[in-house]
Amino acid sequence: MKRRTFIALGSLVGLTPYLKAEPFSTQRKAFQEIKETIAAVQAHMFPEGSHLPSAAKMHTIDFTEETIFHPTYDKDIRAFVIEGAKTLKEREKGQFTRYTPKQREEALRAFEKTRYGSNWLSRIMVLSMEAVFSDPIYGSNINERGWKAVRSFGGQPRPKTRYIEL
Repeated sequence: MKRRTFIALGSLVGLTPYLKAEPFSTQRKAFQEIKETIAAVQAHMFPEGSHLPSAAKMHTIDFTEETIFHPTYDKDIRAFVIEGAKTLKEREKGQFTRYTPKQREEALRAFEKTRYGSNWLSRIMVLSMEAVFSDPIYGSNINERGWKAVRSFGGQPRPKTRYIEL
């Protein structure tokens, strides 16, 4: 079993019956409406000035979008990522992206206390960490800064192309 498949299955245990994936084109449009919210959550998790490179510098939101809309990505997980961001945005009456860091922390801690919110934040953390520590060929981990921050290096052999041919 591939690592990504294992993580996805582990995170969604018990959630799949509650998800109803919309058509791909509808999900694309929905993502654009909540993209800023996800980016704000990622920026809070990986802020400027910490030991690890920031979400903004690592382009985590672009990596997340490309990942969840890849044809091989699970449609239910994609729906979960989108719906979770909608839920957070609605809970915070559309103000989350305008919050101070302290207000964001409070909002995310409150969301985390719900089972749904906890699972969603876990999924966003996984996607963000994949962005920060993936091979730079995938558009994130710019100049290998994620690896350098933890004094590590990517796996060998390194990928030569962006996608695995199926």
